[in-house]
Amino acid sequence: MSTLPPDYEIPQAVLDLYDDYAHGGMDRREFVRRLGFFATATVSATTLAACLSPDYSTRTADVSPDADDIVTETFEYRVEGLGKEDPRTISGDLVMPAGLSQPVGGVLVVHENRGLNPYIKDVARRVAKAGYVALAPDALSPLGGYPGNDDDGRAMQRERDRAEMLEDFKRGAQELLDHPMTTDKIAVVGFCFGGAVSNLLAARLPWLAGAVPFYGGWPTGEDAAQVEAPLLIHLAELDERVNAGWPDYKAALEANNVDYKMHMYAGANHGFHNNTTPRYDPEAAALAWSRTLAFFDTVLT
Repeated sequence: MSTLPPDYEIPQAVLDLYDDYAHGGMDRREFVRRLGFFATATVSATTLAACLSPDYSTRTADVSPDADDIVTETFEYRVEGLGKEDPRTISGDLVMPAGLSQPVGGVLVVHENRGLNPYIKDVARRVAKAGYVALAPDALSPLGGYPGNDDDGRAMQRERDRAEMLEDFKRGAQELLDHPMTTDKIAVVGFCFGGAVSNLLAARLPWLAGAVPFYGGWPTGEDAAQVEAPLLIHLAELDERVNAGWPDYKAALEANNVDYKMHMYAGANHGFHNNTTPRYDPEAAALAWSRTLAFFDTVLT
């Protein structure tokens, strides 16, 4: 894994460039070419590119896969209708507190725009460690599943239809609701693409107990009128791309008397909760997660 000199601070313009690249604004060749403008005598464009990508080899998970207070199993379910492959099988991680003897609330964990990577698997384990049943589906399942790196995962996810993927996650929420170890209280948390899915599920599933979108895209005003679940919205101050749509969605939520709370994290970038990238902001991530768990305690118990 490439490393940066200890005294090198990644410019904000470079983080913005990575955000554009990670969300389809350019291909990798153009991304590296533009990084060349920020190269120095000791930091090359290729080194910058490598250091901006998630590092799953050296970053420690918050909750070890081997933790003895949780149990993780592979969970599969079928989705029928609205799809090129009908029916299709979606696979994911189902994570529960160890020794669970009675039903508890459930949380659907929705990944970013790159499939069920190690970071999202860790988030599901954090949810289970907090006392809930977590289901983290992989939208790349029909294509063979998360490929082992985020660049290929993004390319694969672009091959899937967004409406089909929404149906996959809707079905996942229903599977979680029907699981014998969950109550009738199910919430959703998602990041980036998953944040957008969380917003949409709040509009499409009237029985949902709550939704926690982290820096996700915005539904329409018509969707906002359908939201019945309370929302806990996390945004990053420097995330101009996502934040541009917030005022209109905020107005739509308020026009429809939706119960929501939005937190803006000062000085944070898009992806600040992901502890495997340079955009990670430990203080903002810890605060956002503590607020998320407090929200779950309110809506799921």
